[in-house]
Amino acid sequence: MKNLNGKNAIVTGASRGIGVHIVDSLTKNGVNVIGIARSIEGLKETAKIVANNQGEFSYLEFDLSQALKISELVNKFKDVDFLINNAGIEIYKEFENYQLNEIENIIKVNLIGPMELTRQLIPKIKENKGHIVNIASLAGKKGVVFNGVYSATKSGLILWSDALDQELKQSGVGVTSVCPGYIAETGMFNDGGYPPPPLLGKSNPRKVSKAVIDAIVKNKKEIIVNSGPIRPLIAIGQIFPRLSDTIINWFGVPELSKKRAFESKGGNKT
Repeated sequence: MKNLNGKNAIVTGASRGIGVHIVDSLTKNGVNVIGIARSIEGLKETAKIVANNQGEFSYLEFDLSQALKISELVNKFKDVDFLINNAGIEIYKEFENYQLNEIENIIKVNLIGPMELTRQLIPKIKENKGHIVNIASLAGKKGVVFNGVYSATKSGLILWSDALDQELKQSGVGVTSVCPGYIAETGMFNDGGYPPPPLLGKSNPRKVSKAVIDAIVKNKKEIIVNSGPIRPLIAIGQIFPRLSDTIINWFGVPELSKKRAFESKGGNKT
C-alpha cells in the first residue's frame, strides 16, 4: 500500500468536472498536485476550491492535443509520484458527419496525449515506485452509438493500461484504469442536460475521486464506478454481443445518444 502524504501528482483535465474532485481528494490526503488544463480560468477556480487542503496545488495551462510540445511541459516537472490522466473530450454526432480534424482531436486528447505524457514521465515515476491512473469510461467497455470515436479512445485507454501495468509490474509502478459511467452533477455528460437512463445508473464524481485514491493506495488494476448493474451487462456483452445490444437499447442508451447528437447539434463537450 502506498503512502500519499507529501507525494507529488500531476492531474490533467484539472479545470472542471471530475478533475476538480480528483484534485480535491488528492490534496485532502496530503498530495501536492500540479493541475494541467487548457482553461487557465478553470484552473484558478480549482485552486480556490482546494486552497485550504493539506496538499499544495499549482497549475499549468497546456493543451494535450499538442503532443510534440509535451516534452516542454515535462521539463517543468521535478519529482513525480502519481500521474492521473483525466483530460478528455467527446463529440456526439453520426459518424459519417464527423470531420477528420474532429476525429484527430478526440484521439489526440483522449489517447495520444496521455500515452505521450506517460511515456515521458515513466522514468520519474519509476524512481519513486509511483502509480499511473487512467480515467477511462464504461464507453470503452461497450461502444456508444453517435459517440463511437470517444468509445474507441476509451477502449484503447483500458487495454493500454492493462498492457502497461504488466510491463511495469517489476519496477514497482502500478497502472489502473478507472471506468465511470454517466457522471452526475458535473462534467461533459452533465453539461448535456439529459438525465442518465434510470436502469443503467450514474457515477458520482466523489466516488470517482475516491476510486483514484483506492487505485493508488491499494494498487487496483481496474475500478468500475457506477450505480447500475454494469458488471453483469459487460459479462453478457463478452459472450453474447447482440444480446448486449438489445439490453442497452432497452435501457435507453441509443435514444439518449441520439438526443445528444441531434438536439445538441453534435456539440463538443470538454
